[in-house]
Parts: sequence; C-alpha cells; structure tokens
Amino acid sequence: MEQTGDSRNRSKTKPQKPASEEAPNELPPLKQSLTKNLCCVLGNLFGLQPSQNADVAPQRPSKNAQSTSTTVLPPSRQRPQQPQAAVVQPSQNVPQINAPTPPRKSIIWAYVFWIFGGVFGLHLFYLERDAHAFLTWSTLGGYGLGWLADITKIPRYVKDCNNDPKFLEDLVFRMRRDKKPPFSTSRFISALMVSYLWGQLIMMAIPQDEIYGVNLNSYLHWFIPLAVAMGVWIVGNIGREEGNPTLTIVVSYITYTSRWYFYDETIWLSAVVLVAAITFDTFSKEWRRRPKKRKSLTKRIGILVVCGALYIGIISSYLYFNATIVDSNGDEIPVHEAIHHFYTSPWWTDLKQSLYDIYQYAQVNGWYEIWKQVIELSDPQGEHNAYKVLGVSPTASQQEITTKWRALSREHHPDKCKDPHMQKAAQEKFMEIQQAYEILSNIKNKRKRRNKKSVTEN
Repeated sequence: MEQTGDSRNRSKTKPQKPASEEAPNELPPLKQSLTKNLCCVLGNLFGLQPSQNADVAPQRPSKNAQSTSTTVLPPSRQRPQQPQAAVVQPSQNVPQINAPTPPRKSIIWAYVFWIFGGVFGLHLFYLERDAHAFLTWSTLGGYGLGWLADITKIPRYVKDCNNDPKFLEDLVFRMRRDKKPPFSTSRFISALMVSYLWGQLIMMAIPQDEIYGVNLNSYLHWFIPLAVAMGVWIVGNIGREEGNPTLTIVVSYITYTSRWYFYDETIWLSAVVLVAAITFDTFSKEWRRRPKKRKSLTKRIGILVVCGALYIGIISSYLYFNATIVDSNGDEIPVHEAIHHFYTSPWWTDLKQSLYDIYQYAQVNGWYEIWKQVIELSDPQGEHNAYKVLGVSPTASQQEITTKWRALSREHHPDKCKDPHMQKAAQEKFMEIQQAYEILSNIKNKRKRRNKKSVTEN
C-alpha cells in the first residue's frame, strides 16, 4: 500500500528524547576514563598513588562535595562492589608519596641533642639521617658552620622524618614544578668540602716510604678519585635527593689523569673535586621518589661504627706513616720511628716490669691487697707528707714528734725572719709544720697500734 510523503517522513524520524535522558552512559564514561588514565600517568611519573574516589590528584575537599552528582556506568563497565570495611579512604590533603604516620620524633628532643651532641651529629642520628650524621661527625659539625646552620633546619628535618602532610604536599608541588632538584648553593659547597677532605685524607694516609720492599704509593693513589666521587655522592644523597654515582666515578678518574700535567697536587685535586661535583649535580641527581627502607637501631649503629672505624683508620695511617714530631733539638722524627724507640726506652721497660710485678703480687695476695696499697700510697690523710715535713720516721713515738715540732717551730717562726721578701715564705713553712704536727697528733693511736704490731711481728 502506497504511503504518503508525510507518513514516510514520520516513519524515518525517530522520536526525540528529553535532554535530561540523552545518552547518560556514553560521554561521561569516556571523559572519566581519559581523566583517570591521565591521572595514572601523572601518578606513575611522580611516584603517586591515584585516589580511588577522585579523578585527579589529591585536592582539598570542596564545600559543594555533597551536592555533586554521581555518574552511573553501564553494567559492563561497572566495578564489582567491595565490602565497606575493606575500602581504605585516603586523605585528600596528603600527597601519596609516603604514607603519613603519627609523629615519631620530637622537635624538643632534636634541639636537646643538637645542643649537647650536635657537633657529632647526634640530633641527625635521632632524626634517622645517618649519612648526614656521619658527615657531621667526621667534620666536627661541618667545621662548626653546619652545626650552627642546623638551628634553623631542625624543624624541617623533623617534619621530613615524621612525614608531615604539609611538608609532603610542598614536596609534591616542587617535584611537579621541577623535573629534577634545583641547584642548591649550600649543598654544592658541602659536596666540594667533603670530597676535597676525603681525597686529601687518602693522599695523606698513603705511606711515602716502602713497606717490606713494596711501594704502596703507586697502587693506593688510585683510590683518591674514588674517595672524591664518594664524598660528592654521599652529600648528594642526603634528604629527599639521590643519584647514581657511576658517572661521577668515571668522570673523576678521567680528570684524575691531569695529575701528570699539573704536578701541584692542589691544582689537580681541586679539578677532580670540581668536575665530580658539577657532573653529579648536572647529570645524576634526581628526586628520591621512594622512601628509604627502615633499618633497625642495631643495624644503623653497626653501619656507623664500621664507617667510623674506616675513617679513623685512614687518619691513623697518616699519623703513623707520614706524621712527624719535633724533639727538643728541633729535629723532625717520624711518628712510627718514635713509637718504635718508645717501646725500647728504659722508661717503658721499667713500667712494663713494674706492671708485671704488680700482677704477680696480686696472684699471690689478691687484688684487694693491691687496692689497699694503692690507697696507702696515695696518702689520703697526709700522714706520709707529715713525716717528711717534720723529718721523723713512721716508727717515731709521739714524744719524739712533739720534740721535733717544737724545735722546727722555733727555727722557722716568722718573727725571726727580718727580710720582708722572705716573710711570706717563712710564714708558709711555719703553717706547714703546724699542720703536719696536727695530722700526726690526730692519728697517734693508729700509729701506736701499727708500731706495736710491727714490733710483735719482728
């Protein structure tokens, strides 16, 4: 049956739906998917965990958050519902670089440790900045300047250790703004100072003379650029910055070859230090996007003890092999020769023999008897000095002591001294005689018992 033109047009035209019912499941899911993909890319780039409840990075909660509508996904694209107890709602104010934890470190204790042990890096060890603490200890507070500078940096160190939300939020902002950590004058100068110190210590610790016919200078000299690179690398890995030391080590060894062109060690060592610091700062350093692994207190102390022993060993090598002392005649004597001569000197041999005799006596009579003799020789009551002042023996009777005291008192009485310059000395001698007599008079019963016991034993 033939249809009219109006009926054909009506059959081709589909009924229009209201704007509110227009394809609710097509465009919004596409936008949401694109937004989530972009958020995931940015999250992977900056080491963040994208929020499950938001399409963008963590933001401050909006005032109209409760009035926002929820997009309904088609059944094929909907995620299975999880139990409410298993869903962890991340805080929208905290960047997901490092999960926030309750404050573990106190700023008050940090300042207390800074005051009483800051020169040795005790406050930095308390704040779990072990590498920073070791550098502070090895340079005695960064030559004093680092210790003074920490008075303004401790609050930031405490926030970093406690994963303060505001601190992490600012850190995320800086990471997004700067692809790599910006240049820091204080950090760069610290890298120069530490690396130069370490290179100089290795150079000074290498024995200049042959040891058992082997010239170690030719082999150990190659550790100098390694020490320089390690100094730059450790400074560059403090805090929220890090970097790979490989390129810095390679460049240090390449620059180290300049020592065959510049014989002055100050020139070529400074060149190695400067090039290593610039290389690390330009090509190697980056943000530390993953938190450091927590170590136990025992492991932390063990690592610092090993590093400290190695550092002290390098300094001891310099003092033993290359340092010199000046004798009374003005001659310089190497320390290792002076130590060898000390162990062959009469003073040391007599002391060693005396210590051996004391040990043998203690084996027979006991250590308590040694302790009694030590107390007796220390003369806590001044008895032995009193005998010496009065010029009498320990076995003298009280009558003999009194007679001697009277004679010395008449002889050294200040009134008999006519010289004004000798008046003070005479008065001091007279007072010393009176004090000695008083001491011996107070312990006369003790002396009687001791003298009687010695007579009985004889």
